[in-house]
Amino acid sequence: VQLVESGGGSVQAGGSLRLSCAASGRTARRYAMGWFRQAPGKERETVAAINWTGGSTYEADSVKGRFTISRDNDKDTVYLQMDSLKPEDTAIYYCAARTPYSGLHYFTAPDEYDRWGQGTQVTVSS
Repeated sequence: VQLVESGGGSVQAGGSLRLSCAASGRTARRYAMGWFRQAPGKERETVAAINWTGGSTYEADSVKGRFTISRDNDKDTVYLQMDSLKPEDTAIYYCAARTPYSGLHYFTAPDEYDRWGQGTQVTVSS
C-alpha cells in the first residue's frame, strides 16, 4: 500500500487546514491509521490515531479539542481536520498505516506502523 498526504500549507494562527491521506495499491480500509508530525530538531510525535472502522480514535493532549481524525473507507482516505492552529503545530505531518491485522484497536507508537507517506509541510505563523 502507498500513502500520499495532501492538504498542507501555510496558515496564520487560529486558522484551519484539513490533511488527507489517500491509500493506493491494496485497499487500506482494514488498516489502523495514524497521523504523526516532526518539527525541526525534534522527535516524531504522535498526533492522532484511528482504528479501521473509524469507531475508535485517539488525539494527543497537545491537539485535543483542536484536531479531529476521521476516515472514509469507501475512498481509502484518512483525514486530519486541524482547527485553531498554533505556531507550535508547525511541522511535517506524516500519515502511517499498520498493515498487520489489528482488530478494533488503534495504535499510538510510530514503531507500530509499517507504511508511511512522504509527509506534508504545515506552517503556522503568528
